[in-house]
Amino acid sequence: MNEFLKHFQKQQAAMTRREITTQTECPYCSVQCTMNLHEEKSIMVSRYSVSANKEDPVTDGRLCVKGLNAHVHAVDEGRLKYPMIREKGKLMKVSWEAALEEIRIQLQTLQGKYGNDSIGVYGGGSLTNEECYVLGKFARIALQTKYIDYNGRFCMSAAAGASNLTFGIDRGLSNPLTEVPLAKCIILAGTNIAECQPTIMQYFRKARQEGCKIIVIDPRETATCSIADLHLKVKPGYDAALVNGMLKVILDEGYTDPDFLEKRTNGYAELVEHVNKVSLSEVSALTGVSPQQITEAARMYGQAETGMIFTARGVEQHASGVANVRNFLNLVLVTGKIGKPGCGYGAITGQANGQGGREHGQKADQLPGYRLIENPEHRAYIAKVWGVPEEELPRKGLSAYEMMEAIDRGEIKGLIILGSNPIVSNPNSHMVEKALKKLKFLLVIDLFESETARLANILLPGSAYLEDEGTMTQLEGRVLVRRALRPLPGKARLDWRILCDIASVLGKGQYFQYQSAEEIFNELRVASKGGKADYYGMTYSLLEQQHGMFWPCPEEGHPGTPRMFEHRFEHEDGRAQLTPIEHQNPKEVATRKYPYLLTTGRVLQHYLSGVQTRHTSELNSKYPEPLLEIHPDSAGEIGLVNGGHAKVSSKRGTIRLKVKFSQKIRPDTVFVAFHWGNDQCINRLTNPALDPTCKMPEFKVCAVQINPS
Repeated sequence: MNEFLKHFQKQQAAMTRREITTQTECPYCSVQCTMNLHEEKSIMVSRYSVSANKEDPVTDGRLCVKGLNAHVHAVDEGRLKYPMIREKGKLMKVSWEAALEEIRIQLQTLQGKYGNDSIGVYGGGSLTNEECYVLGKFARIALQTKYIDYNGRFCMSAAAGASNLTFGIDRGLSNPLTEVPLAKCIILAGTNIAECQPTIMQYFRKARQEGCKIIVIDPRETATCSIADLHLKVKPGYDAALVNGMLKVILDEGYTDPDFLEKRTNGYAELVEHVNKVSLSEVSALTGVSPQQITEAARMYGQAETGMIFTARGVEQHASGVANVRNFLNLVLVTGKIGKPGCGYGAITGQANGQGGREHGQKADQLPGYRLIENPEHRAYIAKVWGVPEEELPRKGLSAYEMMEAIDRGEIKGLIILGSNPIVSNPNSHMVEKALKKLKFLLVIDLFESETARLANILLPGSAYLEDEGTMTQLEGRVLVRRALRPLPGKARLDWRILCDIASVLGKGQYFQYQSAEEIFNELRVASKGGKADYYGMTYSLLEQQHGMFWPCPEEGHPGTPRMFEHRFEHEDGRAQLTPIEHQNPKEVATRKYPYLLTTGRVLQHYLSGVQTRHTSELNSKYPEPLLEIHPDSAGEIGLVNGGHAKVSSKRGTIRLKVKFSQKIRPDTVFVAFHWGNDQCINRLTNPALDPTCKMPEFKVCAVQINPS
């Protein structure tokens, strides 16, 4: 038997073809690292592995643990492969023809009875630009509904709102990452780059080697703090107050740039009047950061010749998220640290295409090119590109969480979800699940049967990144082409093709006659022309030749715009707007009944709602469940045991979690990652209070009580 086995293995090895290596991009975070996919094919089986692309100009050949395992979910045999319709409570395989006919019947019946706006569309921040564009067009042309938004609302909407108000435009980073080492002081506020975007940590380490001072602002001592010269362990929800303290020191000690302020900003006098009223001792009492540390941080940044500020969800995911970011932008502007090498601002995007996803029509208030759906000129331009009367375009709809509330109220009767898992990603997720169960029709397009997909009336198998050609816009504002490498499994179809097929059965196929992703991109280019996010000068061939181009790129032959704001800002007068920011308490503060502040975030091994990474055993085994991270002193007062379990409760519900002691977190604060669903879903507890400008929920602060379990 052993001889037979050896002979068989030898034959198998002989039949193995030469390894095929192709290049692709990681589907996870906003860095979009390029990587090599290795396929070893034999008659019996194909084996896959991944290695870093040493020629990647952004990452210099680095991949994190997610990237090294990024192929696993795409080739998983558990992928959805066939259309399915729910019959007698069970999802049953059907043909595409049957599924599309049932979709037509359901959508036309609901819209015929309740009106066009009875159907909503909910997208994702990991879709390609082409899919985002088609999804927005599909909602407004094929369905003629005003209800479309996407999970990126929970990612960068606060930073986007602040940037638009301050600069007149929103691009994630104002400078390319290559300029980070030119900065002499860097502030990392509410961003844990070491775990969320680890392949770009090299830029910050190099900056430090060049003498840069790095300030980290975070309630926790994260892995990013390893490069910090100063860590400000701010109380969750008090970032704007902290910045007011820093602004006071900078103005009082004269670290401003008077020439820049005079020539390139508005609102300085009003800001000075506001800052003069700030008390450093009061700021310290609010934030939990000492006056000495506030002063030290302000001097580090104010005295530095060059400097950059980066924010992420820790600053942005608040009901005051726009105000929080605007105050950090006040710091940038009063010191004149923008529009020059090594000087700028960056919002560290979380999702793979969080930047492109909000530029080309997925947001409730936007049309392609970052145009506004309520602007008559913008509406007229896009209507002409699409070949429809302007008056037929719907008006502005609701944000992502507001759509869930509208479903709960019965205003939205049917929902189409593409590449998102709102039951896990929304705050107050108990309500969201209850609302989705009220729908008369739920259509989900996805790779796996997620927590949300399990409620679907119709579940369609979509495309993974290895099959899905298109462009992505990573955190710098660099647009990249990703080519398709593998055939679709089973009867799965490309996401954009599914939307076109549905439009066809709805009688709107003439507007969706695309034969390739590149054809969609060429229409997107025209649709974006003249808009703030202008891609017109880009082509697939140019993007491949140059390994991406920075928008805005308004005409063919234009080199793109790696550094923004060198000569002017995007308001009509070319100036940036300074704004006094009053401190706002979080919508929930600690009380006797709920004495601790819960904040949420990511861990290195997982991505978003975990649908992909929880299907990857190498990643899931390293972090198999959410942990309640709590200071040992606080745990001792409660009676918790390290490795034991605790019940965590907010006004919205209770979940049970395993306990992890950590000296690296504030004693009044606990932390839980949000990548799990069902009884492990921390968003069952989070606060749905919304920012009035951008409608970002307050994920980062809610009051909780904790008891042994």
